[in-house]
Amino acid sequence: MGADNKARIREFVLDNIAETELADSDDIFERGLVRSMFVMQLVVFVEQEFGVQVTGDDLQFDHFRSVDRVDELVARKLAAV
Repeated sequence: MGADNKARIREFVLDNIAETELADSDDIFERGLVRSMFVMQLVVFVEQEFGVQVTGDDLQFDHFRSVDRVDELVARKLAAV
């Protein structure tokens, strides 16, 4: 299940950037692939795609820097359900 979630996150990110390849650990903001407003798109995607609510402490910029970090957030939220 985790690998499938990561693949869905990676696909969403790749659909929204000009690159065709992206390592799961790449910091998409540091690399200049997206602007900071992309965080809001990621939040909406995570909530809709995985049926979880992103609130409070989840809304830290660091949770959205890479595919790996978004996947960790999703796994944590799903485990809490």
